[in-house]
Amino acid sequence: MLAVGADRQHGGNDGYDDDPDVHYSWDDTVPNARTVAIGDRIVLWDKEAVLGASLIEGIETGHAEKVLYRCPRCNKANIKRRKRESPQFRCFPCSDTFEVAATRVERVETFRSRHDANWVDLGRCLDGQTLRSLCVSPKSQLSMRPLVWDAFVEALRSAGRGRGAMFLEEAARWVQPCLRGHRPARVRVRVGQRGFRERLLATFGPVCAFTGPGPVAALEAAHLYSYAAVGQHHDDGGLLLRRDVHRLFDQGDIAVDPHTLTISLRDELARYPGYAPLQGQPLAIKLDRGQVGWIEKHWRQHRSDFS
Repeated sequence: MLAVGADRQHGGNDGYDDDPDVHYSWDDTVPNARTVAIGDRIVLWDKEAVLGASLIEGIETGHAEKVLYRCPRCNKANIKRRKRESPQFRCFPCSDTFEVAATRVERVETFRSRHDANWVDLGRCLDGQTLRSLCVSPKSQLSMRPLVWDAFVEALRSAGRGRGAMFLEEAARWVQPCLRGHRPARVRVRVGQRGFRERLLATFGPVCAFTGPGPVAALEAAHLYSYAAVGQHHDDGGLLLRRDVHRLFDQGDIAVDPHTLTISLRDELARYPGYAPLQGQPLAIKLDRGQVGWIEKHWRQHRSDFS
């Protein structure tokens, strides 16, 4: 899967809001859009090198209005935004240049993978040319294309990254086959997520609210409410959480008792030594009044059986 962010040449649309180590977005205008499924192993790259690999935990689907840009002369989509030259667009099929592209709005079905729990950062250990050679069709120009997995794993071993491949192989064994498929969900682009995280780091420092101090790279900005439903970042509605804890908090497996402000685990987590000691412990930070209010709503949503 190609994730190039803002550094893209294709000018036929506005691109996608990819966050490579968390999610990957596409729509039904993309070839192979419907061949991706929960449980699939995926590899993300940026044309220059591999970024990382993971296992898809879920696929959210929805619908959106997509703006498509076309050459005003030949109506083709194969146009390029030029960074330094003017006019800003060039059409490859007819070689025309123009400042303003023709536009049309098309309703599309959207897809977004969730794959953060098993993400393996591969440190750009394979360059783009090597990665292309490992595809089923090495000369393909598609943004999503099948990979020869065994050959990819062997290349990782040769690059000294065999452990990452072993982790993904192990993860693939316990993903339940019955979970394969797409789950309809309400999806909203998280504009401003980076700034939201930076404000939380400035306020609390590199501290997971549940487990204590940790490396910045392992901490995520967690919303105490459904961002998809609310659609904005409330500074009193977030905490820094370790990635695995964030996932469990979103699912309600870990919560905060609003009466005692102590951590509450679902029974099935108690058998894991990495989580069991958290039961009944106070948070590692002090909550303000707004955060307590959001925590209470989270508790009512996920622990109504305890209220």
